[in-house]
Amino acid sequence: MARSSVSLSAPEHSWFTPKRLLVIFCVINLLNYVDRGAIASNGVNGSLGTCTSSGTCTSGSGIQGEFNLNNFEDGLLSSAFMVGLLVASPIFASLAKSINPFRLIGVGLSVWTLATTGCGFSFNFWSITICRMFVGVGEASFISLAAPFIDDNAPVTQKTAWLAIFYMCIPTGYALGYVYGGLVGTHLSWRFAFWVEAIVMLPFAILGFIMKPLQLKGFAPAESKKALLSIDTGVPDAQEALNAKGSAKSMKENFSHMFSRMKCASINLNQFSRFMKDMKALLCDKVYVVNVLGYCAYNFVIGAYSYWGPKAGYNIYNMSDADMIFGGITIVCGILGTLAGGYVLDFMSSTISNAFKGPVNYISLHCVSPSLRPLSMAISTVSIHLFGDVPSSPLVGVLQDHVNNWRETALILTSILFLAAGIWFIGIFLHSVDRFYEDNEGQFIEVDRSNTAPLLEPKVAEGIESSADQL
Repeated sequence: MARSSVSLSAPEHSWFTPKRLLVIFCVINLLNYVDRGAIASNGVNGSLGTCTSSGTCTSGSGIQGEFNLNNFEDGLLSSAFMVGLLVASPIFASLAKSINPFRLIGVGLSVWTLATTGCGFSFNFWSITICRMFVGVGEASFISLAAPFIDDNAPVTQKTAWLAIFYMCIPTGYALGYVYGGLVGTHLSWRFAFWVEAIVMLPFAILGFIMKPLQLKGFAPAESKKALLSIDTGVPDAQEALNAKGSAKSMKENFSHMFSRMKCASINLNQFSRFMKDMKALLCDKVYVVNVLGYCAYNFVIGAYSYWGPKAGYNIYNMSDADMIFGGITIVCGILGTLAGGYVLDFMSSTISNAFKGPVNYISLHCVSPSLRPLSMAISTVSIHLFGDVPSSPLVGVLQDHVNNWRETALILTSILFLAAGIWFIGIFLHSVDRFYEDNEGQFIEVDRSNTAPLLEPKVAEGIESSADQL
């Protein structure tokens, strides 16, 4: 008698514990936003050269001075990397269903490192614009996938607090970027600011490739998928080993090759169809749509201030140390507001209705099923940039070129926050369901049915055995 078995085992325990994962992702997120803050600082962004009526001229400084950019072109630099991010975010989120998400983050961080290095070697407006676009491509993988990883592994009673800590790195990174860019740009050169960033990010890019892959909630391990596929096609390796005649084995090999070719030919169509189905589910979710609309209006204002703030402060209040002051205000208010929102929501009970009063990213993660979370975060990210800070920085530049009054420009920009508050206020009264613990929609056969234990804890490999007695 002969017996064959097929083992469907979950991935082995990763080096990452939940707390280590949180720390690493926070550092990466911090570096991403240090880069955004640095390019907005007076030290890196600089200013145009000026000439007085008496004929005394001063040379320009930083990127704007070296490349002779007007305010509109300067504003486009803030938005340039968003082009790559807008295109790449949904692509990375969709690929997460067939490729290990942590490997995708490794690829993205590698692109980010190379593109940031290129920014330091740019020689005109278009060269630095193209490099900023690729910085956006690199950031897209991390933005879409990091939050779901953290949400999977945070303690149940502290999920919003952990997400608040992660998103706290946004204002902190911006603030440090203002200070960092001001110091490096003033004492060395604006180009060194980008080169140092790339060096610091390089170890994290390498880490994404050498560490044991991680799995997201709602996605099957690659090993399990392969094993299930071999069962479904009816050509398991154990059965091939029992074939005594070469002709029978050859027929089975031909059948396997033919099946593989057919599968490869249809994989693109299947992925596109799945992507459209997921998009329809998101757009039909009223809670998700209202949340993202409010976020767009909010990000329109915050995105413009994050780029033009130091320069506006310098011109309105004649602050010689605008980078330092604006950075300090950003880091204090950003940290207090973000942490307070997370801890207050945990105290109130983490419901979607309550989240409209606090952390909006909690809504994007919990109003959809687990398998849609990467796409939910990706579309949210694309939307808030496409309708938020992508157009806001150039438009504010055009407005300032027209009115030539930073105080008036800032007043007009701030009034848009009333729109964001009104939209989110509507969201409080919408019927909502927390779908975090929903079962997956039949996308794969689950190896481990536990939906509550963090995926990064050690697990005992489980197997499914099939036996056949032959006389």
